[in-house]
Amino acid sequence: MAQARIQGFRVAGVSTCVPARRVDNLAEADHFGADEVRKVVSMAGVRYRHVVEPGITAADLCRDAAVRLMERLGWSPDSISALVFVTQSPDYFLPSTACVMHQWLGLPDTCAAFDVGLGCSGYPYGLYLAATLLKGGGHGRIMMLHGETPSRFTDPDDHATTLLFGDAGSATALELGGDEEASFCLHTDGTGHEGLIMRGGAFRDREPLDPRHLRLEMDGAAIFNFTIKRVPTLVRDALVLAEKSVDDIDQYVFHQSNRFIMKHLAKKCGLPDDKVPMTIEDTANCGGPSVAVTLTRTAPATEHPRTVMLIGYGVGLSWASAVLTLTPGTPLLHGEYGASGVPA
Repeated sequence: MAQARIQGFRVAGVSTCVPARRVDNLAEADHFGADEVRKVVSMAGVRYRHVVEPGITAADLCRDAAVRLMERLGWSPDSISALVFVTQSPDYFLPSTACVMHQWLGLPDTCAAFDVGLGCSGYPYGLYLAATLLKGGGHGRIMMLHGETPSRFTDPDDHATTLLFGDAGSATALELGGDEEASFCLHTDGTGHEGLIMRGGAFRDREPLDPRHLRLEMDGAAIFNFTIKRVPTLVRDALVLAEKSVDDIDQYVFHQSNRFIMKHLAKKCGLPDDKVPMTIEDTANCGGPSVAVTLTRTAPATEHPRTVMLIGYGVGLSWASAVLTLTPGTPLLHGEYGASGVPA
């Protein structure tokens, strides 16, 4: 079973970034029909979507978030020994986008940098990879970036995807130190990989005859069934592994997949509504980075350590959790693209 408890590292800060362009789904009534738009707004919970302008990528959003976080923490580029970039929206097939980001952030040639091709479960997976690198030796500070731009690969005529997805980037700084323990549960079921898929454009089918295969295809019913079957068990397993009760967790931060689904999951898991924050109404489903976005946007002001469960699930099929404690004063930053002052 892919479970782990890791001690001796801490999350030093989290920064998230969304595009400045904000689309009101209700304005799409003429294109998709008022009834369809109302269903998405009322059931999925998506009123507004932040979407990138042409030429802007997930890497741009993550760079913006990373620069802002490094400045707040006072981290010099030379102090970072690894960069992990989690995305399914890379700038290129090759080289890895992490190498490009390495240049942009001015990191030293002693810094490891690599991409991880995960989507909706990518935030807890990325934290696990960074934590294991730290504990494996040779690293003191790691920057874990997770960004997605689903708006770039949805079909503009498919209301089921276009009205649901937005774009976001995140940067999470991790370093050695601290006495708190984090726990991770990681899962995969590749038999469901066609539930969310882009069939064309890569090396299985470089130039598909059907142009729809260059866009996201989603089996909504299959994804719904997968989620309500797997995620409640994940939450229970995560509590057992962390030796926590439901009340011991201050926030359950779900991937912002769909408001109806999240409410269903919270009820099925017996989670109090006030411990399940939602940001999907005005940042939409921005893939795996939605976990970080929700964390930074809903963090309460507190002088006490805060224990959070971070839950990602979806494309792959893949699902994962991380239970960790944030120390008081941990920077949790959120802004729009360009706020760092980095030229676009």
